[in-house]
Amino acid sequence: MKIKGLLILALISVCTFAQAQLTDYSIFDQKFNFYIANDLGRNGYYDQKPIAELMGTMGEEVGPEFVLATGDIHHFEGVRSVNDPLWMTNYELIYSHPELMIDWFPILGNHEYRGNTQAVLDYTNISRRWTMPDRYYTKRFEEEGATIRIIWIDTTPLIDKYRKENDKYPDACQQDINKQLAWLDSVLANAKEDWIIVAGHHPIYAYTPKEESERMDMQKRIDPLLRKYKVDMYICGHIHNFQHIRVPESDIDYIVNSSASLARKVKPIEGTKFCSPEPGFSICSINKKELNLRMIDKKGNVLYTITRKK
Repeated sequence: MKIKGLLILALISVCTFAQAQLTDYSIFDQKFNFYIANDLGRNGYYDQKPIAELMGTMGEEVGPEFVLATGDIHHFEGVRSVNDPLWMTNYELIYSHPELMIDWFPILGNHEYRGNTQAVLDYTNISRRWTMPDRYYTKRFEEEGATIRIIWIDTTPLIDKYRKENDKYPDACQQDINKQLAWLDSVLANAKEDWIIVAGHHPIYAYTPKEESERMDMQKRIDPLLRKYKVDMYICGHIHNFQHIRVPESDIDYIVNSSASLARKVKPIEGTKFCSPEPGFSICSINKKELNLRMIDKKGNVLYTITRKK
């Protein structure tokens, strides 16, 4: 019973509401820190440029190692190649702060599939920051004795809604669902790191006004694999708001990261611990014993913190 209790304790996430300006940056000292951001296109519309500047300014104190970008980073419908000027206006110029000249590890969102998907992959060879080796991939990081594995999955081809729209999402329709699921199973089976995070564009549980079938397909195809192994967090974007969800019989923290551009109202589902329509980004910090994810709004307030302890 004692061992079982310790295992349960190790998976407990502690949630805190703390809507206050972030001023004490010592909380990031001797931690492995990285940003989480998504929906960064739209040519700087809405709050995108101010949020980019805030990320850069805070980066001077936080020292993020990279940006985990969960899709729809360019909104480049119709872009034919990396030479198209939309690439520059949508990304390189907007996220121009020196502290954001770090690796950006992205995945594709449904918007990218409306353009030239290969151009997104080719961009790795053009941009000084964009680092996307494949449609889905994994990386291991180690710092201060702590290890973390992040797994980026390609969610659009896993959703029947997009696979049926051949004219709109032709590339997604060509991808092999079973091949990706077998890859994910293998990666998770061999993951031995202290912390395991899976990142995709589409939510598994969070309500999306776009179509209910999106999350139903994610629950059917992805969630069983995540629950099968030791996954700490599933982080997504897509629906432009902050959410934290815990569901019965799962020790995973399901997280929606808000958009850096357009924000949308939240419709919380059962199991929702926090939700906010504020635009912003998140900061994840780890050491050997603790993982913290802080949701930051466009004014630099910490809206909410999720803490997982070993």
